[in-house]
Amino acid sequence: MPNGAERPTRVVVTPDGPILVEGPVEVVGADGSVHRSDRFVVALCACRRSRTAPWCDTSHRARRRPARPGPAARDEGGDPA
Repeated sequence: MPNGAERPTRVVVTPDGPILVEGPVEVVGADGSVHRSDRFVVALCACRRSRTAPWCDTSHRARRRPARPGPAARDEGGDPA
């Protein structure tokens, strides 16, 4: 279903991946370049690693952020020595 007054454009921000935007879309880059896609959903790169920017090429998968230790992984009550 195309976007319109009755249905706004949906943008989904994923935690460790791209930004998904319902299309068709037109993206204007910082340098003024215009990129257009007529697909029903496009993935925009949020990690700046994509070789096909502004589109995501899944480069974010190659390098993940280290996981933060949870409460169970912390030393509880011991000396910080």
